[in-house]
Amino acid sequence: MYGLIRQWLFRKDAEQSHELTLNLLRRFANTPAALLWRQRVPAKPVKVMGIEFPNPVGLAAGLDKNGECIDAFAQMGFGFIEIGTVTPVAQEGNPKPRLFRILEKDAIINRMGFNNHGVDYLVEQVKAARYRGVLGINIGKNKNTPDAEAIQDYQHCMRKVYPYASYITVNISSPNTPGLREFQYGSALHELLKALKIEQEQLSQQHSKYVPLAVKIAPDLTDEGVRAITDALIEHGIDAVIATNTTLSRDAVQGLPHADESGGLSGAILFEQSTHVVRVIAEHAQGRLPIIAVGGIDSPAAAQAKLAAGASLVQIYTAFIYHGPKLISRIVKSL
Repeated sequence: MYGLIRQWLFRKDAEQSHELTLNLLRRFANTPAALLWRQRVPAKPVKVMGIEFPNPVGLAAGLDKNGECIDAFAQMGFGFIEIGTVTPVAQEGNPKPRLFRILEKDAIINRMGFNNHGVDYLVEQVKAARYRGVLGINIGKNKNTPDAEAIQDYQHCMRKVYPYASYITVNISSPNTPGLREFQYGSALHELLKALKIEQEQLSQQHSKYVPLAVKIAPDLTDEGVRAITDALIEHGIDAVIATNTTLSRDAVQGLPHADESGGLSGAILFEQSTHVVRVIAEHAQGRLPIIAVGGIDSPAAAQAKLAAGASLVQIYTAFIYHGPKLISRIVKSL
């Protein structure tokens, strides 16, 4: 059935299809219509960051930026759901069009720019959801916030989401917010991590619970850069790394429609690049830093390869759009 639904959706503009799908999922998640996507998946529990995950297959951030469809995605069998990226105040994001399909490669280019309704709105959606499983909340900075004040944006979001998150992801790797990726390097990275660990410790005491911190990194780093980030995350006691975000590279899609659009590229073509980053982290960290792998996972074999490279959990996004909910159960059953 998803094949027919996809044909209908793919006749529309990519962002229009995305919004329509989310509206339908939000509206019908807790009605009999949810039988269209509800499925049972086998239990494949794994413990990471001190959290018990019912299975290692999660939804990556970016699909449900505002946390409006948590219940619907939970009904599909995800072992965990990550919502966001959310910013302190609402923002429109970049001008449209800003989302493009590359059908020949089952790929997507996006330059959304952290469009979201703001952290207060997201928290209200989380509180209203029935879901009580593992929930990651991905946080970022507002576009108009000067880089010198970015840490305050992350701290603000942490304070807001801390009581409701199973873990919090710090997004410093989106290519669509100017200057954001600079926080992956040198003193900017260390200052951010130090401030967020202090915030985490204070919030842990305030709420009498420890919510792990993960940091999401880009696939376009050199091996030396990946190792430097890994060292920094370990030094500051960060609980996990998410590898990776979308890529700026266009090598795999040259000459195809929309390939020249700016933004982050995702899909199966990102698999080798992102898996290499996972492997570099795993070899360098030697078990000291859990890895959540995302990027190009479109089959059970791809998920297994990520785990073999050193990941403990995997997330899907683009392949989920192209293949639908059955991809979740196929992967989980194979593990």
